Amino acid sequence: MARDYCVYDVFTAEKLCGNPLAVVFDAQGLTDEAMQSIAREFNLSETVFVLRPQNPAHAARVRIFTPGRELPFAGHPTVGTAIALAERARNEHSAPLDLVSVLEETVGPVRCAVSLRENEPSFAEFDLPLVPSSIHLPLDRQGLADALGLKVSDLGFENHIPSIWTAGVPFLLIPVHNLGCVESVEFDPHLWERVAPFCEGALTSAFVYCRGGVHHAANFHARMFSPDMGIAEDPATGGAVAALSGAIQHFDALPDGHHPLLVEQGVEMGRPSFIHLHIDTKEGKLFRARIGGQATMIASGRLFV
Repeated sequence: MARDYCVYDVFTAEKLCGNPLAVVFDAQGLTDEAMQSIAREFNLSETVFVLRPQNPAHAARVRIFTPGRELPFAGHPTVGTAIALAERARNEHSAPLDLVSVLEETVGPVRCAVSLRENEPSFAEFDLPLVPSSIHLPLDRQGLADALGLKVSDLGFENHIPSIWTAGVPFLLIPVHNLGCVESVEFDPHLWERVAPFCEGALTSAFVYCRGGVHHAANFHARMFSPDMGIAEDPATGGAVAALSGAIQHFDALPDGHHPLLVEQGVEMGRPSFIHLHIDTKEGKLFRARIGGQATMIASGRLFV
């Protein structure tokens, strides 16, 4: 059976930047094994399979696979799929369009808002399906530094320290002093497998971040490494930024109100990405957050599987 697919660059307005995403439409009938094999075939950070929704009021049910395993939730697949479905349904109609849709992910329903504009990359943002929470496990700071090719003294800034947070997928968030430290990371997957804890049945991924960025508007600069997912380095990781929102509120104690932030990633890979993060706080706690970004289609075709 032939199935249509497309490839989008996500969290970017420029083609061949950002994080590539494959979206396979009409995926009914594919087994779990087939989906995993197709994800390995595309060999992108994630591949999304679009299925009929369980709730007819929703846009689609989606399953998300990395080359290594399935994820219950991920950011750039959510943004890219919401845009792909909206553009596919528009049938080349060029009028501006704003719409809200719901994607059924394994983590639960994810509400998305999509903005389509003529001759501009589309934009989508989604509400975090879960409020981020911390996971308390012992961490070996020397081991983490060794796995990153850094000194222990490079870890942490202000009151930010290494910690594990999840908004659907756990990430080990590692703050470092400055851009130079992030740029100089030489990730060793073998050392990482020795020191990184397991959470929810999987090895945690490394999300290294600092304040500031190469782009003048960036509030944070980041890199992500995930040997467990089969990802040597990821150009943009919305799920990790979702987790980071919890750490930001925890360590920075944001005042009550709305806080727009920009996280840049993928710079060292030559695929700069820009992830929009909005945090809403009330009574000293994060009660809502959303993640957004642009995406542009770079390929489409048919999959004969």
